[in-house]
Amino acid sequence: QVQLVESGGGLVQPGGSLTLSCAASGSIVYINIMGWYRQAQGKQRELVATITAGVTTYADSVKGRFSISRDNAKNTVTLQANSLKPEDTAVYYCNARILLAGASRYNDYWGQGTQVTVSS
Repeated sequence: QVQLVESGGGLVQPGGSLTLSCAASGSIVYINIMGWYRQAQGKQRELVATITAGVTTYADSVKGRFSISRDNAKNTVTLQANSLKPEDTAVYYCNARILLAGASRYNDYWGQGTQVTVSS
């Protein structure tokens, strides 16, 4: 019913930049919150950034380095990651809270994840 497809991960040197994109498709009536989470090996999944109604939130560890934006017309969310550090290495997941056609409530959906590796 809903697909979240991420792109843009890869290998980057410390100090470099990456742009992650996520596109939602399906019988979507409205998307409330969109965001990015990440999970490093051996660690729990953690919030990176979210955006809703133009309001953004960021994890303290990425403030000033990452920027989240959204295109409501295209149901996409983008994460611009700058000044990357080795500790940013993780699988990054797109998340969206979506109201589907015929549904009475919002549900959370996840992308398949994209690997970001920061290493020299």
